[in-house]
Amino acid sequence: MDILHQKYQQLKENLRSLGSVAIAFSGGVDSAFLIAAAKEALGEHAVAVTAVSRSFPKFERKEAETLCQALGVRQIVCLTDELELEDFRSNPPDRCYICKKHIFSQLLAVAQKNGLSAVCEGSNMDDLGDYRPGMRAIRELGVKSPLKDAGLYKEEIRLLSKELGLPTWNKPSYACLASRFVYGETITAEKLSMVEQAEEYLMGLGFRQMRVRVHGSLARIELMPNDFVRMLGDTLRIAVYDQLKALGFSYVSLDLKGYRMGSMNEVLTKHPS
Repeated sequence: MDILHQKYQQLKENLRSLGSVAIAFSGGVDSAFLIAAAKEALGEHAVAVTAVSRSFPKFERKEAETLCQALGVRQIVCLTDELELEDFRSNPPDRCYICKKHIFSQLLAVAQKNGLSAVCEGSNMDDLGDYRPGMRAIRELGVKSPLKDAGLYKEEIRLLSKELGLPTWNKPSYACLASRFVYGETITAEKLSMVEQAEEYLMGLGFRQMRVRVHGSLARIELMPNDFVRMLGDTLRIAVYDQLKALGFSYVSLDLKGYRMGSMNEVLTKHPS
């Protein structure tokens, strides 16, 4: 057995050892793979729990529901509202910690209510390299990270997902809408909706891996560099500008460096403890 499949077997053994699990399930590459592995390892004792708030795009919720139905996995929807937290709305550098602590505390309550032994989330080995204050909340609450414990990297997860026939194997990376705001920018329901609509519009135009970042009233679009030429054609460029202006942005810009994960963290001189 090669190393990749050894890791997969270890993942399933680790999940079996937990007895029953609530998987924090967004419908992304990592959580989709994790719930599929948990279903294989634990059967009906693996439950998907999806936290739904205004930071969670509607299309993601629909895709998560569809995948659970296809896998025959029970799904519980947990309604959360991070916007009720002043510390979240003010968007400090540790916003993700505040958010994760709020959400996973509720997921733990859901797990307890449903007689599930552990809550698991989908961080992998690649997540160790970026600034992720949310991981501190996960450690403090005792939430399990089975993909990381099995030593799995993102590319390995995609390969195994393809073998399992999961439609998410080549899904672009995504993140909660709150990650689009420059630190210190107040997060509101209106602004979250603007970002969601702007990104849905760009996805509808065929841009798969992209972000719309918010700096005050300016929208900074990140695209893969090979999409630049298409975006800068006069017809599409003006159409995108007009649409984002109609959504409420005063200025629309294209980031010349292109899409990269966690670009809002580039302004941090060091990672807060």
